[in-house]
Amino acid sequence: MTLISIFLECFVLGMVAFTLPCIFPLAPLTISYFTQQSEREASVLPRALAYAASIVVIYVGLGLLVTLLFGAGALNELASDGFFNVFLFAVLLLFGAVLLGAFELNLPSRWVNGIAAKSELKGGLGIFFMAATLAVVSFSCIGPLIGTILVTVGVQGAHSYLAPSVGMLGFSLALAGIFFGFALFPKALQRLPKSGNWLNSIKVSLGILEIGLAFKFLSTADLAYHWNVLSRELFILIWIGLSLLLCFNLLGKIRFPHDGVVARIGLVRGLFAASSFAFALYLGSGFFGDSLQVLSGFLPPRVETISKLNTAPKKYSDFLHMPHQIDGFFDYEEALTYAKKVHKPLLLDFTGHGCVNCRKMEAEVWSVPAVLALLKEKYVVVSLYTDDKTALPLEEQFDSAILKTRVTTVGKKFKHLQATRFASISQPYYVLQNGAAKLLVTPPIGVELDAQKYQNYLERGLREFISISNENLLSN
Repeated sequence: MTLISIFLECFVLGMVAFTLPCIFPLAPLTISYFTQQSEREASVLPRALAYAASIVVIYVGLGLLVTLLFGAGALNELASDGFFNVFLFAVLLLFGAVLLGAFELNLPSRWVNGIAAKSELKGGLGIFFMAATLAVVSFSCIGPLIGTILVTVGVQGAHSYLAPSVGMLGFSLALAGIFFGFALFPKALQRLPKSGNWLNSIKVSLGILEIGLAFKFLSTADLAYHWNVLSRELFILIWIGLSLLLCFNLLGKIRFPHDGVVARIGLVRGLFAASSFAFALYLGSGFFGDSLQVLSGFLPPRVETISKLNTAPKKYSDFLHMPHQIDGFFDYEEALTYAKKVHKPLLLDFTGHGCVNCRKMEAEVWSVPAVLALLKEKYVVVSLYTDDKTALPLEEQFDSAILKTRVTTVGKKFKHLQATRFASISQPYYVLQNGAAKLLVTPPIGVELDAQKYQNYLERGLREFISISNENLLSN
């Protein structure tokens, strides 16, 4: 995830957080503080600004704390650690259960009372503790949401120290902005809908979404360690069940502990229920051959059988697979040897089991006929999984100075290769070279889901390969 996408996604979640039952009913009480304490309307602005700034400081501080505790380098390593992904799976299931109402997640009452007492202090300090009181009082339902943001953003944006802080900045700016706006224009509160069952419906919906997200992390661990416990079909089936659960909950047919009776299905509730049912139908099409391209970054990849161009078995091909029936390789040295033999350029695809953008590139760019033809006919493709946990034989293990660790797995072996040869550890990362390991074209910076640009990149590499080959023939 880029920092911009992290900010925008968390900003939207901050707006959603305002509608949760632990915050929404507190809005009139909080806003009344500013109107009652101010003798002149002009004095509302500095108080409201201080309150909004305090919210931002508190939540961004949480983001900084995560970075200080783990660091971007550790988060990057954890992002591909199978057992840490299982831990995230369990944490998100827990958060989801809290939002569904299975049990309450509250901070100790002495903490809440102590912070609330300090909110009566005069000046900016009192306003800061007012914001802190909002944070601790609303922890029962906003805590799981914040926890999800911190763990998922911290891992998905692990390339940057700023990722957790940027996520919390987006979240807190949205939440603080709403309170700031109502403080300046308190009459706007009268236009808000009354509290009711719809508040808990939003909370439950978020809980179901968090449980669905949890299985993405379990899938990452399953793929990296080749446990084969969560197949693509089972993953889709679980998501279908969650989509139907959300649909029937919105319609009032299935109720959770804090749900009230749905007496009337309004337009918004009906639209969301219909969307959930339609999503379940879309997922169902995946059982009948549909690639579900929109969800390519989240679903386990499809395993396709292909007719082998080479009779000899390829290294790691018993547990690693190519998309779109590309007859490629999974080991660099083996692919390099074959590229020399058939006199073709080599495409190094540095990828990962948990790499969302890798799957999206394969589904949306590699699948384009012109691109796929180049990959199948003109290039030797080698996919190097930098997060694979398959153990290397003892004779192949070594100490990596650049990674500052011992290389004991297939993933670390190719991560070391990428770091030493190309000074990068991000995925996806595409390199074009010839059989002599000579770079043909400068690798693109960043990832663009643009098939034409990717095709142009492959064609430039092919032209450069032909040019170098002709020069070598003339020199000989």
